[in-house]
This record gives sequence, C-alpha cells and structure tokens, in this order.
Amino acid sequence: MNFGELGLSAAEPVSGGCIHRCYRAQRDGRAVFLKLNEARFADAFAAEADGLAALRAAGCRAPEPIAHGTAGASAYLLLEFLELRSGGDFASLGTMLAAMHRRQAERYGWPRDNYIGATAQPNGWSESWMAFWRERRLEPQLALAARNGYRIDVPPVWQLLEGHEPAPSLLHGDLWSGNAGFLPDGAPALFDPAVYYGDREADLAMTELFGGFARQFYAAYEAAWPLAPGYARRKHLYNLYHLLNHLNLFGGGYLAQVRSALRLLARGL
Repeated sequence: MNFGELGLSAAEPVSGGCIHRCYRAQRDGRAVFLKLNEARFADAFAAEADGLAALRAAGCRAPEPIAHGTAGASAYLLLEFLELRSGGDFASLGTMLAAMHRRQAERYGWPRDNYIGATAQPNGWSESWMAFWRERRLEPQLALAARNGYRIDVPPVWQLLEGHEPAPSLLHGDLWSGNAGFLPDGAPALFDPAVYYGDREADLAMTELFGGFARQFYAAYEAAWPLAPGYARRKHLYNLYHLLNHLNLFGGGYLAQVRSALRLLARGL
C-alpha cells in the first residue's frame, strides 16, 4: 500500500484490529487510524463505517469514519484516531449505552448485512424477535458449524423467547471489553460494532461473557433503564450466538462451552 495514495504521512504500525494491519498516520495535520487488509475485506470495512456512523448518530462517542474503499490489492478503512485506555468512567459507559438503546426502530434487523468478527451476520428485517434470533443468528451459525465438521444436538432453545417482544433497540452487537475504551479524561468510547436493532439484553449479555465490565457499569445501566424479568435466563441464549461464532472462527476449543450452554438452556424448555 502506498500511503501517499490516501493522503497519509508518518504512518506507524499500531496494535488493534485483530485480523487487520493497523497504523497511526497523519492526514491534513490530523491523527488518523488506518486499517488495511486484502481487497475482499472491502465490504467488512464498509459495514464497520456504517456501524460507527450509527453509534455516533445515537450520541455515542465512537471514531469518526473518514473514508473506506480499495486501493490496488488492499481494502482500507480510515478513522479518526482516539487515544484510548482500558480503564475509565464505567458508570458513564453504562449510562451512554442505555441512552443508545433508546434509539429504536419498528422492526428487528438492519438495512444491510454486516459482520460479527470475520463472520457474515445477516440482518434481514423481522417482525418477530424469536424468529429473528432463530433465523438470523442461531441457524446461520449452526449451519456454519456443521460445514466446519462440528456435530451439535440443538433443542429448540429459541422457544425461550416465545412471547418476549422487546423494543427493537440500536445495539452495538459485539460488546465485549475489547470493543470499549476510555479517552484520557475517562470518558467512554465504543468501536468495532456489528450493529442492528434488537433486544438490548443481547448487548448486556455479551458484556458478561468474557469476564464482565466493572460493577459501576451495570449499576449505572440499571439505574438508567432497569432490565426486564427473565434476563438471567435469556442472556445464555444470547451468548450462545457468540460462543458459536467463536467456535466457527477459532476452533473446537469452544465446543464444550457451546454444549454446556445448550444443556443449561434445554433445562428451561
């Protein structure tokens, strides 16, 4: 990649982006964050820019998407550079997320498909939350797992959502601790989204999946918008989606967790 083609200078490699090559650079006297990958990632970068714009429109602090596209054999995404750290005002993060969830639609889904990590995430509109979770979330991951050679006996766990029709809230969609950070003044920021309109509990559930956020986050969220009864059961169904995705992305080390989650959910049927 010729950084000059994008009007960049002083490009230095930095960490971040997981599967992408990432750089901090200068553009018109401004620090920017550049993600690069093979040209086949162009749609993933377009989806990420779309998601970041949605977060920002809902009042969240998130990197401004500046440009995306292809240059030669590479796809790129150019973002505002944010100086981020792992610790900060977790209470403000909880309050900010609750306010974002107040941005709502009439149906479940999103105007375009996007990606959860490197996996395609279908977002076709649905009037039913149970149908959406079954058809757009669990079934595609289960089909991919079968193609990857994993045998999984799946009871109809989506039936746990029968009669549960939450407001279709704007979701981050991939909200683990690695996709939230804090500016030098402690203010929270979100990035790397996989947005759609769905049950806000799905975002909260994922925050608990890989270690959890600070307790101040949950207290502030609950104070701003208390969760509905039954969340403690539904969260395992929502996190099953992410466990299946990790199985498909990273291999059989997640198979035991998938089967454990299914056994737990089956007891509630």
